[in-house]
Amino acid sequence: MEFAESLLLWYKTNRRDLPWRNTRDPYRIWISEIILQQTRVAQGLDYYLRFTDRFPDVAALAAAPEDEVLRLWQGLGYYSRARNLLAAARSMNGVFPDTYAGVRALKGVGDYTAAAICSIAYGMPYAVVDGNVYRVLARYFNIDAPIDTTAGRKYFAALADELLDRNHPDLYNQAIMDFGATVCTPQSPECARCPLAESCAAHASHTETSLPVKEKKVKTSTRYLTYLKIVAGNHTFIRKRTGNDIWKGLYEFPLIETDKPIGDITRLTEMPEFRQLVGDKPLSLRMLHKGIKHVLSHRILYADLYEVILNENATLPDYLRIPLADLPQYAFPTLHRRLTECE
Repeated sequence: MEFAESLLLWYKTNRRDLPWRNTRDPYRIWISEIILQQTRVAQGLDYYLRFTDRFPDVAALAAAPEDEVLRLWQGLGYYSRARNLLAAARSMNGVFPDTYAGVRALKGVGDYTAAAICSIAYGMPYAVVDGNVYRVLARYFNIDAPIDTTAGRKYFAALADELLDRNHPDLYNQAIMDFGATVCTPQSPECARCPLAESCAAHASHTETSLPVKEKKVKTSTRYLTYLKIVAGNHTFIRKRTGNDIWKGLYEFPLIETDKPIGDITRLTEMPEFRQLVGDKPLSLRMLHKGIKHVLSHRILYADLYEVILNENATLPDYLRIPLADLPQYAFPTLHRRLTECE
């Protein structure tokens, strides 16, 4: 009780004024929660406002073309979130579900998101457990159970449920998430202004920065991407990414991927993949940008961009031929936009 009461008292005077905090509309709460997965509030706020302005309810989102949804999502990353939003909206028949089971069954909604929506929109007593909650609980109770194991997740889920204020689950859940985001932060927690510091076990044992514990290390892979901006008069060529690789559903220039850097223009022009794309006689070829580094959660990408000038009537099988001026109408990965902005 002391833990919950302290959090609620802190939240009463420190809550952030955010648009999804001032509504009980489950649709808007859902949109905010999906956007804020893997995204900071400062970045996600503008996306939320644009998204809900364009798609104010389930029906509007369900009727939207995927390309438009992805274009509005452009820059947020983890694009499967946007595709899942669209698929879930189309499964609702215009009405957002009002049971935990119904919300949990939506595509892209896990235990945490379902608990957040149901507690905030409907006042249901479900405790949220996200990265902020893991951190606050691990530190307050000085728990070294790994949060990335089945046993650890079950332990923290049970503890979160035990601590939940069932009279105010909406306020409690928002309080603990806000507290973890602004006070009990991953790096340099602000213990000097923490209302729980005197009773925090990690603070007493000086273990704050070592908690929570993860057992597994994330393995990263490195990929080398060479993009070709192929220009034919005032047109260029793009295609939509398919399959289950990164950036599914987004557009890109023709791409050659290698297991190491290509190095220079001469080596590029000798590659069969290059000749298959542009033929034997490009009018000109120049490097626009080289070695842009882009870090994803499990991958490190290095990308180059070359400009290839072809005859103005040139075509490219399997690619869309579009006016250069129309490029902003298509959704591209952040890395792709970084490359073109460096021209």
